[in-house]
Amino acid sequence: MAREFNVVGTNITVAGATTLIFINPAASVNFNLEFRRWWIGFTGSNTSIQQRVQIVSQATAFPTLTSATPVSLKLADPNASIITGATNGAAGKAGINASAEGGGSKTVLRPDAFNQLNGYLLVLNPGETMVFPAGYSQGMGLYLPTAPSTLSGWEFGATYAEV
Repeated sequence: MAREFNVVGTNITVAGATTLIFINPAASVNFNLEFRRWWIGFTGSNTSIQQRVQIVSQATAFPTLTSATPVSLKLADPNASIITGATNGAAGKAGINASAEGGGSKTVLRPDAFNQLNGYLLVLNPGETMVFPAGYSQGMGLYLPTAPSTLSGWEFGATYAEV
């Protein structure tokens, strides 16, 4: 059975148009990362407004992030993820809430929009999951391409499996 992990941000103030989550596969031959779920919630306002969101891949230079350590979804699993928290978006690292986008080339894999009051949930069916192989030169991100109307009160996350 695959080992599954979440990377989350809770009650975050974003800087504007920003990468909310960025996860980069480990450089050495290790596990592939299979991305299964992405979500965004918002508690900063009760105004109904649409917000653009994108699932992206990004090559160097990577965003400058706040370090976020993946949390196991299998509570009895004694092993930590091969991904560790860091601020630089490098191989084998995860982070949230970019303070700078790094200037690397983003490729939009899945564009969407959501109403901030309803939140955003993308659950990928088994045939739709996005797999980034170990040693891949790009990371995967959850990106707001336009600044939200209210910057505080954001909750978000990603679920991936090491396969």
